[in-house]
Amino acid sequence: MSDETVLELRNKVRAKIDFSGSLSDESLMRIAEEIVFEWCDLHPLTATEKVKLVRRLFHSFRGLDILQPLMEDASISEIMINHHAEIFVERRGRMSLLPVSFESRERLEDLIQTVVASVNRVVNESTPIVDARLKDGSRVHVVLPPVALKGPCMTIRKFPDQPLTMEELVAFHSLSQEAASFLKELVGAQYNMFISGGTGTGKTTFLNALSQFIQPDERIVTIEDSAELQIRSIPNLVAMETRNANTEGKGEITIRDLIRASLRMRPNRIIVGEVRGGEALDMLQALNTGHAGSMSTGHSNGAKDMMARLESMVLSAAELPVIVIRQQIASAIDIVIHLSRFRDRTRKVTEICEVIGVEDGEILLNPLFIFEEEGERNGRVLGGLKRTANSVMRMDKLTLAGKRMVEGVAI
Repeated sequence: MSDETVLELRNKVRAKIDFSGSLSDESLMRIAEEIVFEWCDLHPLTATEKVKLVRRLFHSFRGLDILQPLMEDASISEIMINHHAEIFVERRGRMSLLPVSFESRERLEDLIQTVVASVNRVVNESTPIVDARLKDGSRVHVVLPPVALKGPCMTIRKFPDQPLTMEELVAFHSLSQEAASFLKELVGAQYNMFISGGTGTGKTTFLNALSQFIQPDERIVTIEDSAELQIRSIPNLVAMETRNANTEGKGEITIRDLIRASLRMRPNRIIVGEVRGGEALDMLQALNTGHAGSMSTGHSNGAKDMMARLESMVLSAAELPVIVIRQQIASAIDIVIHLSRFRDRTRKVTEICEVIGVEDGEILLNPLFIFEEEGERNGRVLGGLKRTANSVMRMDKLTLAGKRMVEGVAI
């Protein structure tokens, strides 16, 4: 079906809509069917082609146009629109170019404005980059010209309707059952945890799974740039999201603002979706002021690299001595969990380390679990997360929780 034909039929549907009142989905679908059946009198189509055309017309008014079938396809995890005529998707870790496109750049721009406006965000030439989300929780990132040279660019990261549980991650061999049981005990004992990893390694998914170990009688505050977390096991939950400045440059609410506000909400734990900049200082201060069991995520190439990145983030917010920053990090964070994406496109936990303090000016990490690769079979990486000979050294929180360690496992 040509773009010109879709545009022509959409205009016919629009001409039949009474915009003076509300229009139900059923009425809109009926109008779309009438237009398609009339057009098919001169341009015969198969029954399947008619259904697809009716659905596309309907979704161009009520859904996400040609993206709607992609959003409904559970096998697709990411949709990447480089410009209106170039759409890639990621299915089971593999990217492919789709034989579909928007009929015009203007149509893609209209869709972007609809998505962004639904979450009270603004994107235009003066603020051409924005994060947003869809009603189902999918994350949307938009870049407009003049920053995007090929035209409007939109990336949609989809999330499953039901967040993955730790049991499912174990079944997928993302980590071992021993490591999962170990982390469950540490979450219960209110160890502060930081999840690191590269883009697309599953940091948010893992954070959701960890949160399922939090006791339901605790009060949790979540803070995110764009709401992605799906924490459903905690009834006493406050979810907060940042806000961009308005067209006058006023009204911006940053992660730093929300972290400060959260301290007055009497939270047991604070969960910061991701730290990227100066908000790292506020996060560390929050963790060092009695909010045990808090969690966050960040981009890095490894557990040790994450410590260096946090250090540079804090330095961007305040000119503090490096040794002071390192002491803050070592005091605030108890456990670092690093995730990696392997060449077979699987996502696995590759490190679980304990932060044990500062020695000779350097942050010391105590590796507790390390992924050991054991070769490859049929294109799949073999190996697993293995327990090291090291034991947990900072036992104070486990002791307060009434637990002890036997062969490195809390009981």
